[in-house]
Amino acid sequence: MASTGNMASNWLAALPVYNEANTVTDVLAQVFEDADNVLAVNDGSTDGTAERLEELPKLRVVHHEKNRGYGAALVTAFQYAIEHEFEFLVTLDCDGQHQPKRIPRFVAACQNADIVSGSRYLKKYPGDSEPPAQRLFINRQITRQINNRLSLCLTDAFCGFKAYRVSALKSLNITDFGYAMPLELWVQASMLGMRIIEVPVPLIYLDLNRSFGGALDEADTRLRYYNECLERSIAAMQARGFQLPQRDRVCQECP
Repeated sequence: MASTGNMASNWLAALPVYNEANTVTDVLAQVFEDADNVLAVNDGSTDGTAERLEELPKLRVVHHEKNRGYGAALVTAFQYAIEHEFEFLVTLDCDGQHQPKRIPRFVAACQNADIVSGSRYLKKYPGDSEPPAQRLFINRQITRQINNRLSLCLTDAFCGFKAYRVSALKSLNITDFGYAMPLELWVQASMLGMRIIEVPVPLIYLDLNRSFGGALDEADTRLRYYNECLERSIAAMQARGFQLPQRDRVCQECP
């Protein structure tokens, strides 16, 4: 394992996995280079991914019997980190679009934050992919709305490469188990007053035609779904007595 210096050792790297048989073995091998504790949440894969996970003796695995959604897999990782009393949790995708070698940077940054979120738009890296125009448009639209409504200053609302202080996860109540889960996360994190930091990561798209599934492949439908989740999440927090934050509290790294 690569040296992590003075960083806390009680942390977990977790990957939501769904039908990633072609990449899962290589990605997890890279993760183990920088992490001792690694969890894969198999979200009902049907392509042989589950069998590949079971072949890795050091890997912790939780299986969902059926596909429950990206957000559900992350919530399972949150619960696992809490139940096993880890101090920090790093999440990244298993499709090769996140570089595991950057995990130590996320753990280090999380010493001073509740959530550290990767941003593909904070810095330009050599060899960065050109994002699909539709996805870039939606990301920018939703990121702008989140910043305006929640008094944040994010540059990338949807990057799955994150680190969390596990004590902060105990305050969350995530109910959207689909692709809008990050929006509910931002609403709750902001309205609970959590400290948020963005760190730059390369922009990597390996499959420009990757499907969201069903109607969500339509841009208008996906944008409407995200907006509905944002409004629903704000209303739910207000019903619990939390107020939208003022503009004088913004995240670090505001461009």
